[in-house]
Amino acid sequence: MQVITVESAVFGARSSVLVSDDGSCVVIDAGAGVTDSIVGLVTDRGLRAAAVLVTHGHVDHTWDAGRLSDALDVPVIMHAADVYRLADPFGTLGVLGSVGLPPHDPSGPLAQAIAASGIDPAAYAAPRRVEPFGGVGEPRSADTVLDLGGIRVVARHAPGHTEGSTLYLVDSVAFTGDVLFAGSIGRTDLPGGDDATMQRTLREVVATLPPETVVVPGHGPTSDIATELARNPYLARL
Repeated sequence: MQVITVESAVFGARSSVLVSDDGSCVVIDAGAGVTDSIVGLVTDRGLRAAAVLVTHGHVDHTWDAGRLSDALDVPVIMHAADVYRLADPFGTLGVLGSVGLPPHDPSGPLAQAIAASGIDPAAYAAPRRVEPFGGVGEPRSADTVLDLGGIRVVARHAPGHTEGSTLYLVDSVAFTGDVLFAGSIGRTDLPGGDDATMQRTLREVVATLPPETVVVPGHGPTSDIATELARNPYLARL
């Protein structure tokens, strides 16, 4: 499997294109402005796209999900607990979104960051094809196995940053979204975040991954579980 990164200009959110030996591909996260690059990659290499996976419902990871889903003619797949965020991407982000403003108001800090990248923050369109997995309100769901073309993905519920945050495990690689970064973890102070839940996720989900697992986060450099267990202060104190 090959992993190709396309980085959004908004908060440096990472979109990962997973390419199998048989030419199948899936996309993990779709940040603002990545559609043209990803569609060009798929077209130029003659790949067969199977899905757009979403690690969590924050709009810096979902802005282009609808556009990319339409362009590739594939569904958006994500945990059921975060699906509600797609309908109001700014209003569900608290201080980063439109807290204190009318619903859907695109004038908050994240909308301003999107505008600064040259994208109209009023141009957001929610995905039309969404296939949720897992259950809403569950503290943690069982693994969901997704067979997507030639790529087998294990979706592992990892709440704490958001209710529906998910790790996607493919071979010896973990796509961690905003749950785990190199040297840090995702914030828990936004709506749907919870520090106690995050601590449980770190202890029971992240720290139990094999040490050789490569960590591909939603922002920043890659790492591996062994390095994070040794050096990440949020894991070392567990």
